[in-house]
Amino acid sequence: MTILQFFLWSLLKIIVVVVVFLLGVAYTVLLERKLVGRIQNRWGPSRVGPFGLLQPLVDGAKSFLKEDIIPSAVNRPLYLFAPVIALGCALISIGVVPFGSTAVNGPGGFHFFEIADINIGLLVILGITSIGVYGIALAGWASNNKYSLLGSLRASAQLVSYELALGLSLVGVVLRAGSLNLREIVENQSKHGILSWNLFGGFQFVAFFIYLMAAYAETNRSPFDLPEAESELAAGYHTEYSSMKFAMFFMAEYGNMINVGCVATLLFLGGWTSPFGNLIPLPQSFILQALLPIFWFTLKVFSFLFLYVWVRGTLPRFRYDQLMNFGWCYLMPLAILNIVATSLWLAYK
Repeated sequence: MTILQFFLWSLLKIIVVVVVFLLGVAYTVLLERKLVGRIQNRWGPSRVGPFGLLQPLVDGAKSFLKEDIIPSAVNRPLYLFAPVIALGCALISIGVVPFGSTAVNGPGGFHFFEIADINIGLLVILGITSIGVYGIALAGWASNNKYSLLGSLRASAQLVSYELALGLSLVGVVLRAGSLNLREIVENQSKHGILSWNLFGGFQFVAFFIYLMAAYAETNRSPFDLPEAESELAAGYHTEYSSMKFAMFFMAEYGNMINVGCVATLLFLGGWTSPFGNLIPLPQSFILQALLPIFWFTLKVFSFLFLYVWVRGTLPRFRYDQLMNFGWCYLMPLAILNIVATSLWLAYK
């Protein structure tokens, strides 16, 4: 493969992944509205298009067409840059996520189902998502509004606190796989299907619980959506944002939900591999060999998003002191104990 061909294929991958990712963000919003509607015994969006399927397109057009208001007292450069950071980190993170089988490659071992194959892919995702807190913190500070500032301070403390627990929860998975490469972590879970998944092996169900709780806090989702608690902060850090700038924060939140679901699928649920393992071999058809792994990957991510929405429609919001206490006094020690237990289990296995 020549350099030009490699560049063109890579550009095509980026365009396809970004378009699919943004469509996924739009329809995750619709999924949440429909599921929460069902939980609350109402219909949710149902009028725009069949079954309300065109509602995300109308919402996007509305965001573009709404009046864009910039308050006079804001720090204008940082105020405008903050939503770009938030959405940019969500988009960049998906670039190192492998979502298809390595059995289907192009010439020269070119990977069709991953933008960038990086040996430390897990560290890259954790690093990029940790930068996303700057978008929220700068938005609150640059807005020159006390409610926005309080929301950004809450977000900064919350994200830093739960990021430690989230990172520690993944150490056990890395120890079991012996690698930070996301493809190698998935392949380590592919031998016996669902029985090989990290979720069911070597105390990693504890790690999954910690990861799940930390993920809710990291993405500012109920019951840990304290940075945008409308009962006391109006809308929190994005109170002063309107039009497409507000929509960028909104898209970043749902984009991070998808990213978190992808990471959970790769690390705990066997990635793109079949839950039946080698009991049902892949068909010989090239198209099915390419599409079936994507189907399993998408189904697992969808299941994780369904759990996200289910929790939002079920549990009330925590108080801020309860949130911080839960992270530092329970999740952190539990994550450290999980590392110790996993190390001992691997040593004496």
